[in-house]
Amino acid sequence: MAGESEQVRYCARFSYLCLKFSLTIYSTVFWLLGAFVLGVGIYAEVERQKYKTLESAFLAPAIILILLGIVMFVVSFVGVLASLRDNLCLLQAFMYILGVCLLIELTGGVIALIFRNQTIDFLNNNIRRGIVNYYDDLDFKNIMDFVQKEFKCCGGEDFKDWSKNQYHDCSAPGPLACGVPYSCCVANKTAVINTMCGYKTINKERLSVQNIIYVRGCTNAVLIWFMDNYTIMAGILLGILLPQFLGVLLTLLYITRVEDIIAEHKSDEALLARGRQEADIEFTGAGCCMCYPG
Repeated sequence: MAGESEQVRYCARFSYLCLKFSLTIYSTVFWLLGAFVLGVGIYAEVERQKYKTLESAFLAPAIILILLGIVMFVVSFVGVLASLRDNLCLLQAFMYILGVCLLIELTGGVIALIFRNQTIDFLNNNIRRGIVNYYDDLDFKNIMDFVQKEFKCCGGEDFKDWSKNQYHDCSAPGPLACGVPYSCCVANKTAVINTMCGYKTINKERLSVQNIIYVRGCTNAVLIWFMDNYTIMAGILLGILLPQFLGVLLTLLYITRVEDIIAEHKSDEALLARGRQEADIEFTGAGCCMCYPG
């Protein structure tokens, strides 16, 4: 029986150590990742401020990186501290924060799908806001050029969104008037690149310019690409949600194990206290008789 008890004790202790090690590694990895994201965001924001670029947080990747980095750094630090100190309050706080973040992301995704038209309108409106400052915001310009080239699209809703830019508006002076950026142009296979291929295209019909520039909007182009490549979309979603779910599950298991150990410790203390009490009673009952030989 003694050997069996020791074996159970050893297995329980091994389980505790595994959970502690796993949670500590999990929290530390995301803590360092949060610090890295925060550092990149701060560097990008410093560079962005040099050019006095767009002030909208939605359209500034640097701001998004800073906010994401702060959340990851603080939450993961709580997890590291909680796992090292076995603090139940911090462990529960870490688990609940991860759970709330996971719930918010799932709820946001469901709402975006239910109100799909409103979501598309929201994206189109923000893209138009970015188009207004296209030549002033280097971050947005690089992102927009990349998306237009890769997804073969132009503007948010369609190519006519570029009329929102002061340089591409048809009433503006200069060679860019009533045209679209070169990243909207259908790639030609000739050696000479015509950077003015989008000249005077905004005021024309879609059919007449579809062989010169991309006429479909980037919002729909990206959504269609995700629907056609649902395995990639599923992988991205799993990559975002699964680590958080594993963190919640791992923390819950660890909290349970710590609570079990505390309960076992209190039970052992109660048994020892009872044993000492019984020994004291026996010693007192023996009286002076115990001084004489039997």
